[in-house]
Amino acid sequence: MTGWTRSKRAESSEARATELAAPTRGLSRRGLLGLAGASVAGIGLGVAGDRVALVATPSAASASAVYPFYGSHQAGIVTPAQDRLHFAAFDVSAGTTRAELIELLQDWTIAAAAMTAGQDIGEYGAVSGPYDAPPEDTGEAQGLPTAGLTITFGFGPTLFETADGVDRFGLAARRPADLTPLPHFPGDDLDTGRSDGDLCIQTCSNDPQVAVHAIRNLSRIAFGRAALRWSQLGFGRTSSTSTTQATPRNLFGFKDGTANIKAEEPDVVTDQVWVSSSDGPAWLAGGSYLVVRRIRMTIETWDRSILSEQEAVFGRTKGAGAPLSGGTEFSEPDFTLAGREDRPLIGATAHVRLAHPTKNQGVKLLRRGYNFVDGNDDLGRLEAGLFFISFQRSPAQFTAVQLNLAKHDALNEYIRHVGSALFAVPAGATAGSYVGAPLFV
Repeated sequence: MTGWTRSKRAESSEARATELAAPTRGLSRRGLLGLAGASVAGIGLGVAGDRVALVATPSAASASAVYPFYGSHQAGIVTPAQDRLHFAAFDVSAGTTRAELIELLQDWTIAAAAMTAGQDIGEYGAVSGPYDAPPEDTGEAQGLPTAGLTITFGFGPTLFETADGVDRFGLAARRPADLTPLPHFPGDDLDTGRSDGDLCIQTCSNDPQVAVHAIRNLSRIAFGRAALRWSQLGFGRTSSTSTTQATPRNLFGFKDGTANIKAEEPDVVTDQVWVSSSDGPAWLAGGSYLVVRRIRMTIETWDRSILSEQEAVFGRTKGAGAPLSGGTEFSEPDFTLAGREDRPLIGATAHVRLAHPTKNQGVKLLRRGYNFVDGNDDLGRLEAGLFFISFQRSPAQFTAVQLNLAKHDALNEYIRHVGSALFAVPAGATAGSYVGAPLFV
């Protein structure tokens, strides 16, 4: 339909507008407030069918990479980390019912499956709908490849029960025991306006416009049912999640994520990332826990620090990224080696020492963080830093590592944690169902 002329559109505009107004043809009745609408069942089947034809073996660097939305696990976790991020947290609107919340998740699932397959959302998309109705798709991704887009959904503690104990959706009894607000760590300076949320969406892509397009359209679909609480753009991934990727650098100029969990380590992923059926509850099996931390870097102070100090803080060389104990980037750090005056080559407060699994009862995190620069503050300093993202089988894994770092890490002189959130990420959805469906059974 995208090639229709204006005259042909005009001839059928009234008929199609009538079709779009019918609730059985819309993402949902309330979804029509944000979009021109399309059939939930019809589009769900259409996207699923197209999905099979479009899926190919993806390359993280390829603009044409397509990652299936449907699957046993949600994409965007062990998927090779893309270069761009748009992360958004939402609060469910007052008065929204349980049925409407389910309806929203159904609508989001249909739209996410379409966008990750490189399609417009809705029956008519961005340019083929009636002229007297808003386009179903905002259109800024027209002509762009899928760019490896992944869309990942999560549920916050307050979706199950509000801070004052209100069970809005009859979910309190199904909240995982581990899904409680993260503790206040030493040095935290959290902005409540950039923390928490009932729901979250992580979109990652190798094209920033594709990632932004996804959040923009999912936000429109949520109109009347959920409202954006906060969001964050990110660039330049700061971790590798595949052995096919080179280690990137953070804004301090150091390689980041050298020892990160990789998708090619299935046993480690199973042990450290995916929630097991024995962990409970059953609806979360195959899912994970998502931690986000907005970490402000005091760039100007860091840039005035001498190179030896910078390397001592991280415990690695700035160039090759090798541990100060010697070797190459991927050499295992040797914390026993001493240098001058019998001082350890990797100091007691070095970041690499304190974050190492041997110093945290074997705990590992799968990190998917991104750099951010959000202009400057009122003192003219860069509003920049690391948007930390990690996935783990239990929030206790993150808490153990972060407590160790918050108490002792020399890096704390140059950073401040200003945002924080925890979400339960359900397993992947199956075609014909929706993300998080087992929670509502």
